[in-house]
Amino acid sequence: MHFTELIKTIKERRETLHVTQESLAELSGVGLRTLKQFESGKGNPTLSTLQKISDVLGMELCLKIKNITPTK
Repeated sequence: MHFTELIKTIKERRETLHVTQESLAELSGVGLRTLKQFESGKGNPTLSTLQKISDVLGMELCLKIKNITPTK
């Protein structure tokens, strides 16, 4: 999943649950400004921040690491 898809998915889930940005910030312990920047695509949240947000929204955060062989 690309970062823009991640943002869209989290925002849609928040809206589906009728959770405001303010409530999500308070419940997750993430700053409101950080959350707004993230949802607008301007922020660069840490994995810890993403985990806090996804926990409140009842989502599971999975990290996929792809092995890329360097070209010679």
